[in-house]
Amino acid sequence: MKPLRIVFCGTPEFAAPSLKLLISDSRFEIAAVITQPDRARGRGQTVSFSPVKEAARAANLPVHQPEKMRSPGAEALLRQIEPDAVAIIAYGQIIPARLLNIPKLGWINLHASLLPKYRGAAPIQWAIANGEKTTGVTTMRIDAGMDTGDILLRKEIAIGPEETAPELCARLAEAGAPLMAETLLRLSEGSITPHAQDHSAATLAPILKREDGKIDWSKTAQEIFNRMRGFAPWPGAYSRLRGQICHLWGKPVSNQKSGAAPGTLDVQGKEVLVACGGGTLLRLERVKQEGRKEISAGEFLRGARITSGERFSSE
Repeated sequence: MKPLRIVFCGTPEFAAPSLKLLISDSRFEIAAVITQPDRARGRGQTVSFSPVKEAARAANLPVHQPEKMRSPGAEALLRQIEPDAVAIIAYGQIIPARLLNIPKLGWINLHASLLPKYRGAAPIQWAIANGEKTTGVTTMRIDAGMDTGDILLRKEIAIGPEETAPELCARLAEAGAPLMAETLLRLSEGSITPHAQDHSAATLAPILKREDGKIDWSKTAQEIFNRMRGFAPWPGAYSRLRGQICHLWGKPVSNQKSGAAPGTLDVQGKEVLVACGGGTLLRLERVKQEGRKEISAGEFLRGARITSGERFSSE
C-alpha cells in the first residue's frame, strides 16, 4: 500500500507527539512540515525554534515557515506537494477557505476537547477552570468556521482532581497522536462517517487574558482552586494585599467553614487560610509577590507578618 502523503501543520509542544508518531509509521510519508516563524522568547528574547520544528529537523524533514498562511507562496507549496491530507494541530493561524480543498482528504485537525464543547484557543485551560471532570480529544475536518467542522473521531479522558493545565495538556497530546493516525488511515479507507457538530451545544474557550487570573473571592474555594489549576502557569491566579499583587496557589479545606467575608485571612498556627464564597476556606500553599520569587505560605506569613482579619482585595 502506498503511504499516505501528509503535510503536517503545527507549532507547540501539544502537536509534537502526533508528528513524531506519523514520522515513525511507514504508512505515512511526511512531505513537508509547516510551522510558525521562529520567535524571540523569554526575558532574554532569544530566538528559538518551535517544538514542531525541532521534531521535524531531528527527522531531516523539510520545514516551511510562512509569515502568513494566506500568502501566495504557502498556496503554491501545497499545490505543488498535492498531499492526501494536511494534519493540522495548534498551528496558530486561520486557514483561508481557498486552501481547504487542496488535500484530497481535507485538513484534519486534532482539538483538545470533546467538540462541540470548548471551541477556541484555550480548551484545556477552560475545561479545568470550569470544573469539568472529563474532557478529551477530537479529530475533525476543518471548514471555514472556528472549530465548527465535521467530527471524525473522539477519545474521552478523565481530568484528575488536582491536575493542572500543563499536566493535562501533556496527556491529551499523547492520547491525540494515535487518534490522529487512526483518523487519517480510516479516512483513506473510507471507514469513517463524518458527522456534523450540534452547534446548539457549543461552548467557547477564548484565548486567555491576564484579567482571567484575578481571583473572585466570592466564588467557592473549589471554584478558585479550579481556576488556579486551569490558569497555570499563565495568567495564574492573583489578588491584591496591602496594595500589592500576589500570585497565589492553594487548595480547598474540606473540614472547616468560615463566617468571615470573602478574601479575609485567618492565621492558624503556621497556616494561612482565606475565606471564600459559601463559607468555604482555601489553604494557601505558595505566594509570589510582585517582583519577588515564589515562597511558601509559611515564609510569606513570617516575612510579611500576616495577621488574621487582613483581607485580599478582588479589585
